Amino acid sequence: MIHQTAIIDKSVIIGNNVVIGAYTVIGKDVVIGDGAIIGSNAYIEYAEIGKNCKIYHSASIGTAPQDLSYKDEPSRVFVGDGTVAREFVTFNRGSAKTGKTIIGKNCYFMASSHAAHDARVGNNVIVANCSAIGGHVEVGDDAFVSATVGLHQLTKVGKGVMVGSGATVTMDIIPYVLCAGYRAAPNGLNLVGMRRRKMPTEEINAVKEAYRILFMSKLMLKDALSELGQSKSIAVQEIVAFIKNSQRGIARPG
Repeated sequence: MIHQTAIIDKSVIIGNNVVIGAYTVIGKDVVIGDGAIIGSNAYIEYAEIGKNCKIYHSASIGTAPQDLSYKDEPSRVFVGDGTVAREFVTFNRGSAKTGKTIIGKNCYFMASSHAAHDARVGNNVIVANCSAIGGHVEVGDDAFVSATVGLHQLTKVGKGVMVGSGATVTMDIIPYVLCAGYRAAPNGLNLVGMRRRKMPTEEINAVKEAYRILFMSKLMLKDALSELGQSKSIAVQEIVAFIKNSQRGIARPG
């Protein structure tokens, strides 16, 4: 059902069983997947919205990046199936550097949260109220970003991380940890999250040992990575790969 007051560009492709609310504007180069629900007063352009997404009223999806170097180059934002964007959420499309912003499947962005240009957000990610994901930030699957968090541009947040409310993330956060603080730092493991995702006990124990080796053994990082590289744990190898690929460096416990 499309409300009679909605304004929809002739280029828009709309799937089956889509709902578009009153006074919503759908601009150029938009694809809306089957079963999507778009609330009232939303604005969408240069975007691909997946199946069964819910975009609440006054959300803004696919608008130009807040990047002073951007000169109207073609770019888009991709929103995965089943993702929810609550009231006043903003997703900017990519800049010329990558051309796309990607939001994964089954994510939940609470009111007034933001994903900036060229961000890469994994699947099943929750971003709470008023949190901001900066340009080129990467957020791993199953991460939880609490309210009023700032993720500095170019930082990476690993898989299964929980970021505490009010934190400022300025360095990369390795997978599976809890982190908090004005300059966010690991302060333990997200054991609750791992158990909720039914991670095998042996994998959880391997992650515990990896955390000890990295942050409590006093080994130099290269030596710790060499030791962890021998582990047969999939989760530990994810941590090792994350650290090796880090460009900003990893945050360490205070």
